[in-house]
Amino acid sequence: METSRTSGGRGARWTSVPSGARRAPVPSGPDGPGVQEQRRTGPLIVTEDLGLLDDLLRLCAAAGVEPEVHHRVPERRASWTDPPLVLVGDDAAARCRGAARRPGTVLVGRDRDDSGVWRLAVEIGAEGVLRLPEAEGLLVDRIADAAEGVGRQALTVGVVGGRGGAGASTLACGLALAAARSGRRTLLVDGDPLGGGLDVVLGGEREEGRRWPDFAASKGRLAGGALEESLPSVRGVRVLSWGREPAASVPAEAVRSVLAAARRRGGVVVVDLPRAADRAAVEALAQLDLGLLVVPGELRAVAAAHRVASTLSMGVRDLRAVVRGPYAAGLDERWVADALRLPLAGELPYDPGIVADQDAGLPPGAEPRGRLGRFCDAFWARALAPGGAV
Repeated sequence: METSRTSGGRGARWTSVPSGARRAPVPSGPDGPGVQEQRRTGPLIVTEDLGLLDDLLRLCAAAGVEPEVHHRVPERRASWTDPPLVLVGDDAAARCRGAARRPGTVLVGRDRDDSGVWRLAVEIGAEGVLRLPEAEGLLVDRIADAAEGVGRQALTVGVVGGRGGAGASTLACGLALAAARSGRRTLLVDGDPLGGGLDVVLGGEREEGRRWPDFAASKGRLAGGALEESLPSVRGVRVLSWGREPAASVPAEAVRSVLAAARRRGGVVVVDLPRAADRAAVEALAQLDLGLLVVPGELRAVAAAHRVASTLSMGVRDLRAVVRGPYAAGLDERWVADALRLPLAGELPYDPGIVADQDAGLPPGAEPRGRLGRFCDAFWARALAPGGAV
């Protein structure tokens, strides 16, 4: 056994690892791990170049993963074949000749004048060659994608009220709860800083976890798994809401980073959006696969929703109407959708039981036999079916 330093500076830890292997930094501190500090299983790094190793460890830390380091191909076959990614330093390529061919092998180096590096890459079955520092950003993304097992992105649905009090937040919560009931990974995002907080609507305002203000300084890529684990969980739904402090704006760049991380995790993301399209809301709209405009069945609501729809249609690829009863004389769901020139996603029946449920401590849509619960279950059955037609 050999003792290896796993991190320098404040909060460093020391650990014993098998000879020839080295573990990556595991930051710790008085406040516990942060969103980008919660380490996941990362790549295998094969190199003896200490300068290159330090660079690769830094990039793994930026991707939120913990790699394992060897000087040569590990003796245990699984240590070579199981990691999601193998990063071979150009100094170690010759020592990797003859190793089992496996997908996800990348040759990494710095010397741009080394014409033989491509020959080495072919000999070890590498998928490509990345040179530092030029390819640092690309390599961070590759490391994070491999560790997260990135596949199909989450179906992301935004809900917007055609006017104040239309029931958009109620529908957003119902959709999130219905998706979670079906066993899907579900994240509910509160995009309206003046809405009072969706964690309150779900009854999770006292749950531990991060809120939007904690992500105000976020830039670039966030680790999707760490983001998910940092959020409060209520009835199987991860909730990103606003805190109880006075509303503060979150930069558009932070909204972009957070939603992109959420989408990479797959499953379902439901976003409750404000009617006013500021820069942060525009970033959220750009991430949507489907927008639902909730419109009560009355003329004044239709007039207000028409203006909202005009704004949303510039940023949402697929915008549809959800019409809510009861209806004014002569109106029905088809009339409202036609007046807005939007496809009809469905009729949301008037549900007087929602108020009684909330008085009993049940969030809207928690009861699958209720009208809202049945509507949301039917919506996902259509939206998540092969072809995704709603």
